[in-house]
Amino acid sequence: MSRSTRDADYAAFVRAAWPRHLRTATLLTGDPHRAEELLQDCLVKLYVCWPRVSTADPHAYLRRMLANGHVSRWRRIRREVLSADAFETADRIAEPTGAPREPDDELRRALLALPYRQRAVVVLRHIEDLSEKETAAVLGCTVGSVKSQNFRAMARLREALREYQEAAL
Repeated sequence: MSRSTRDADYAAFVRAAWPRHLRTATLLTGDPHRAEELLQDCLVKLYVCWPRVSTADPHAYLRRMLANGHVSRWRRIRREVLSADAFETADRIAEPTGAPREPDDELRRALLALPYRQRAVVVLRHIEDLSEKETAAVLGCTVGSVKSQNFRAMARLREALREYQEAAL
């Protein structure tokens, strides 16, 4: 395969895959800017190994790169930083008084409040529609881990959304 053909195939893949994988990256990181940066970093790395990956399933490979890239970044920045001021969490973000919150906004907040592993399982299982086995392969864990993380995440999401519905009434 010539270099120009390879580049054209890669460019077509990126155009087709960008929206889907940007959504996944946004749900993993919780921030559209960090998601775009993560996706761009992964696409640069994917280009290097494109001849080998393009014959297999490049979407699965890119999903795995996104999950691993996010874990790597999360591990680098999760060191505790002491400060005198309390930081904002998903629970404590100030809302304008009297401004109604949208159900999608509440779901996004509930998803961002989940621990990383649970959020990754929910995104891969329910947004990307992967099986338990495929999710386990992407995250590098057992199927039992995926099942338990999904169970805990769904319970937390149900509780958070129930609180939202009660507050809205």
